Parts: sequence; structure tokens; C-alpha cells
Amino acid sequence: METDPLLPRSVSSGFEGSSGSRRDSGYYGTTAKPRKLSYSVLENSCSIEGEFKGDEDLYVQQAIVFIEDAIQYRSINHRVDSGSLRLYRWYYSKVCQWGLGATITVILALAFIEKPSSLTVTSDLRYRQPAWEPPCGLTEGIEMVCFVIFMVDLTVKSYLIGWEEFQKNKWLIAYILVISMSVVDWTVSICFCCDETLRLRRVLRPFFLLQNSSLMKKTLKCIRRTLPEIASVFLLLGLHLCLFTMFGMLLFARGKDPNHNGEWESYFRNLPQSLTSLLVLLTTANNPDAVMIPAYSVNRGYSIFFILFCGFGTYFLMNLLTAIIYNQFRGYLMISIQTSILRRRLGIRAAFEVLCCQRQSKAGSTQHVETIPSELVLQVVRRVQMKTYCRKAIIWRIQQFPDGFIPAEEFQKLFDELDKDQIKEHPPIPGYSYPILQKLQSIFSHYCFSLLGNLVALANVVCICTILVIDSDKALSERDDYLLGAMNCVFIVYYLLEMVLKIFAFGWKGYLSYHSNIFDGLLTLSLLALQISIFVTYRLPHPKWNPAMRGFLSLWEMVRLANMLIVFRFLRVIPNIKLMTLVASTLFDLVKNLRAFAGILVVVYYVFAVFGLIMFQGAITVPGNMSVITDAKVLNSSVNYTELCGTYEQLGYWPNNFDDFAATLVLLYNIMVVNNWQVFMEVYARYSSPWSKLYFVAWWLTSSVMWVNLFVALILENFIYKWDRSHQCSIAEVEQTGYETTVQLMFREHIQEPTEEELVSRLHQHPHLHLM
Repeated sequence: METDPLLPRSVSSGFEGSSGSRRDSGYYGTTAKPRKLSYSVLENSCSIEGEFKGDEDLYVQQAIVFIEDAIQYRSINHRVDSGSLRLYRWYYSKVCQWGLGATITVILALAFIEKPSSLTVTSDLRYRQPAWEPPCGLTEGIEMVCFVIFMVDLTVKSYLIGWEEFQKNKWLIAYILVISMSVVDWTVSICFCCDETLRLRRVLRPFFLLQNSSLMKKTLKCIRRTLPEIASVFLLLGLHLCLFTMFGMLLFARGKDPNHNGEWESYFRNLPQSLTSLLVLLTTANNPDAVMIPAYSVNRGYSIFFILFCGFGTYFLMNLLTAIIYNQFRGYLMISIQTSILRRRLGIRAAFEVLCCQRQSKAGSTQHVETIPSELVLQVVRRVQMKTYCRKAIIWRIQQFPDGFIPAEEFQKLFDELDKDQIKEHPPIPGYSYPILQKLQSIFSHYCFSLLGNLVALANVVCICTILVIDSDKALSERDDYLLGAMNCVFIVYYLLEMVLKIFAFGWKGYLSYHSNIFDGLLTLSLLALQISIFVTYRLPHPKWNPAMRGFLSLWEMVRLANMLIVFRFLRVIPNIKLMTLVASTLFDLVKNLRAFAGILVVVYYVFAVFGLIMFQGAITVPGNMSVITDAKVLNSSVNYTELCGTYEQLGYWPNNFDDFAATLVLLYNIMVVNNWQVFMEVYARYSSPWSKLYFVAWWLTSSVMWVNLFVALILENFIYKWDRSHQCSIAEVEQTGYETTVQLMFREHIQEPTEEELVSRLHQHPHLHLM
């Protein structure tokens, strides 16, 4: 029932069943001929479970809730009596939803402090100190409080939708099972005084995050529908891998000359080793520094084998997989949008029908009602929880009806404003009476003045870069911090002057209406505060700073911090370059609106991390003399201690392990990046079991192949749409595409409006609202 945005201002809702016939439906945004309902609304035909006679305000409450359901793309199949509606609005209030989200965050975060705790400075096996372990009952008590909140959440959800709908909801049934199994496992932990070796409920915790977001559920459905197409490419990829493995084992078989057996001995000794070597080569992680070099050193012709393998597998099959995931996701997205449009139209139509019942009941009429008064609609809209600018736009449109009555078709069109986001308009610049002030205002508000500021910022960055290059080989005592500090002081004064002049030209409100000015101003004030701190700590600048005066940070550290802020401030040039503005707008949209997809990634990381802890915790042990050797190497570089080149030990990968939850997450990220992931696979196969390779391959397929490609699909869809719209736009208009972009606009020509018969049919199927 909950909803999260899918793409910028997107829609996301699950399916409600069959979509019905759409043969006569028009495209989104077209004007369809209104059709009369095929049923009559009589005085006693608008019946509601739990309705109180004479309670005319109940219809208004129902209309308010139905419109809020439409705004959030929620299902309207819930109880609609007065008490249930109050409970429903309370449940979906910001306080309750934020509280439920905080509970989910807390129960997921327990993995960081539970045994094995991640509360250590380092995860390096050689230097890690014993971690603080919470006393028995602390995390368990917090966990039980979270379980109680989840039980309340489940109870409220089940009551609001009713028993009939509850039986159809597999997620709520699974919710019961997960809570029950978690409580049983919690009881076992208490019985063993928190000293049990395995906590199965850790694996179940991500479910609480999944079930709270309909978009995450729909993403899983998308993956499930996409799997057959992906499986065909995986099958071809597996066939490609097996064939080249056979060729490799035959081509690099053991020969009589030991000097030519390097490839066989290192990479093709047996079938598992051969498969692993070529699988890693498919990801290009060990090309060419390892697997290819022994054979290539013997005969340059062997390079043809590896080139063919990578060329077909890496550059053809893997990119084909990306194309399939993108295509399937786009189809899923359109189906999702179509279903969400149906939910919105259904919620708005339900609100219209109950308002017709209210008018009919109040008038005591038995005739069919096809319009509702504008005043009644205004009363409802003012009480609906929605964005302020949407409410103002809808109220303005309501007030435009000359006769004071709104038919069903126009009532639907009123809420088209919900699909539009606010385009921020800059306030007017202040007016000055003196001509000289007007002239200065026109100069400092001109685009060229901002361009001059960008050039000054570029000059500042170039100066910093030049001094850093000059001082790169100098000792700290030989560096001239005075020159760099004085140079920064001059530029900071200019930045402050530029900010003041822009405030003079645009006014406070006008200056703050530009995001680039806010970014620029905050960094300028930070630089000014830092420069004042330098003056206070080290007095006025002169060629020889007083080394006795030392504050919390040394002079070099403070100057270096100022340089970092100056370099970061250079990002102000982005709004002035059209392509960079487009890219930045796409990036910000993804960050703001893809929280649900990030949630799926959290779920995947969490599940694999828990399984990694279960299987590999404590598998790698530091040799007994490692600490002695490490200390000796620090004191005496002549100590002879060597490991096999390219191994976990030789590369010093000791902080990457499965010994606590935080370290496990970092290790999974390093594998997802792919570079040198074969090192982790090899070391855990050596320390635990050769079958452990299946875990690492499964994580690589899930994260690097499936999930990264899904994000690529999202980025492509968003960027391509904005790129197509940007060709005829100026820079200012490109900035506005972030406000105007909706999924409905992106797929306008493909989205069909639900027919009136379909809406009527679904209203008849409502389990608690009976319109005969």
C-alpha cells in the first residue's frame, strides 16, 4: 500500500489485478468523450460498512482519504467507516511512517553492535583489538521493542484492509511468518543466554525493509519477470565459458618440457581451476598481469585464445545482458505506470462518487447525480494533505467553473496538477531610484559578472595546483605557507565582495533563489571564517609565521583545508555549462528519487553480509609470527619476508575479511568493484572450502551484473529523456527540467487512460464501499 518514487517525480504502485479492456481508451493527456455510468445512484444505494445514519460528513471524510490515496498511488480497498478512516489517516501520517522507518533502521543497525561487534578502530587482523561486546539482553531488548512495533503495524494493516483482502495479500502473510520465526529465534537466544552460535533472524531482518515499500516489491517482480530472458544469456555465457575451458585445458595441457608448463600449473591444472581462471578473466580482473602472461611468454600466438575469449564474452555477451536488462526494465516501468495511473484515476473517481452520495443524501433526491458543487470540492481539497502549490493550483481551477458545479470528467482533470512539480520562479530584483545604482545593478546582475567570477575561481585553482606541484618534493619545514596563505586571503576577499555585490543586485530573496548562489555563499562564508581563525591563531601574516603559536590545527593544515574548500567551490561552474547542468540534474534526480532502489541494494548487501558472517567468520587466521615480522619490517627493512606474489597475504589485504558486519560490507563492495576479486575468492577457498567460490560468484552476478546494470538502465532512461528535451533549451530551461520531468511525461505517448467502464467495474468490486 505504500509508495516510493521510481524516477524523478515518478509513480510506483503494485498491481491490483487484471487491467481490464482498454480498446477504447485514449492516450494520456487526450480529451475523451465522457460516458455515463451504467448504474444509478439512489438514496439508499450508497451503502458503507459501519455507516451512521445522518452522518453527512462521513462522505467528505471518505472523499478526502480517497484523494490522498490517489496522490500517493495507494489502493482504495480499505475500510471506509468513520473510525477506520481516522485510524487510516493516522497510520499514514508522517509521524507514524517516520517512526516505522526509524524502527526498521534500528533493527538493521543492530548487526553492527551484536556479536561479532564492529566497534573497533580497524578491521585489520594483525592490529585489531578485542571489540566491545554488548551485555546479554541489551540488543535483544531493543529487538523485542522493534518486534512489538512490527506486530502493531501488521495488526493495523490487517484491520484496515479487512479479512477478505488480507487473504489475498501474500506480503502480509509472509509478514506474520517472519515475525513469528524471529520471535522464536529470539526466544532461543534468551534461553542460551545470548551465547548461541547462529542467529537466523538476522537473515530475516531485511524483509521488514522490503515489505514497507511497494517499489521494492515491484522491483523483485521485475527481476522475476526478467529472469527468463537473462537466463538465456547466462546459459550462452556458461556455454561460452565451458567451451573455452575445454579448449584451454587441451591447449595448455601438461607437456614434457617443464619450462613450458607455467600456464598449466598456474591456471589450467584441473577443471575447477580452469573455470575459475577464465571466469575471472571474463571480468578482466586478471588481464593480462596473470592468466595470459605464462602462455604469451612461450608463444605470442596463444594471445589469440585469450583475445577471442574476452572479445566475445566480455564485450558481446555482457553488453547484450545490459541491453536485455534495460529493455525489460523499461517494459516493467511502463506497466507499473499504467497500473499507477489506474490507481490514481480510481481514487479520484471514488471521491467523486461519494461526494455525489453526500449531495444526494443531503437533498433527499432519488435521481441520478452527475455533478457536485464547487464549494463542496473546495471543502474537501482544503482538508487533503498535499503539496501547497498543488492545492493552490487546484483551488484556482475550481474557482473558474462559472455555474458552480463540476462533472466527473472535469473533476478528474482538476487533479492533473498532481503530475506537475513546482517550477521555482525567481523573485523580482529590487528597484533603485538613483541612476548610478541602477547602472551598477545591471552590471552586477549580468551573466558576464558570474562568468568573471568563474574565471577568478579557475585562476585560484590553477594557483593552488601550481604551488602544490612546486612544493610536492619539499619538506614541511621548507614550504612557504605565507605565500599560499596570502594568496588565498586575496581570493577570499574577492569572493566575499562578489557575494555582497550579487546580494545588492538581486536582493536577499533573489540571491537565495539560485541554488548555485547558496552553494557559493556558504563556501565563501566558510572560507572567511577559516581565514579569520588563521589570523586569530597566527596573528597578521608576515614572511615568518610564529611557530610557537599553534592552535588546534597547524598553519599548513588550516591552509590545506582552505584549499580544499576553494577547489570544491569551483563546482560553481556547473550551472553555466549546459551539458554539465544536464548531467548534474540527472545525478541529483537519481539521488533524490531512487531511495527505494538503494533500499533494494541495502537488502542485497545485508543478506549476503549475514551469510558471509555465518560461513567465513574467523576463517582467515594471522600466522603466529606475523606481528613480530611486521614490527621488525618497520624497524629494519632488511628482514627477508616474502609471500607468493598476488596473494591475499602478499598484497596486505588483512583488513578485508568476514570477521564483523562492517568489514563484511566493505569486502562485498570491493568484490562488486571487481578489481582483484579473485584474490578474495582464492584465499577463502584455501582457508575454508573450494565450494566457497560459489558464494563469491553469486555475489558478483547479483551485484556487479544484475544490480549495476539495473542502475545503468535507470540512468539511461532519465538522461536520454532530458537530452532529447535539452536541444532546444537554454541553460536556465535545462535547470527547470528537473522540476518538469515526470514518468508520465516521459512515456506520454505510450500510457493509456483507463476506461470509465473499467473504473466503474473496480468501484463495484470494492469490499467495503457498495455503490449499487
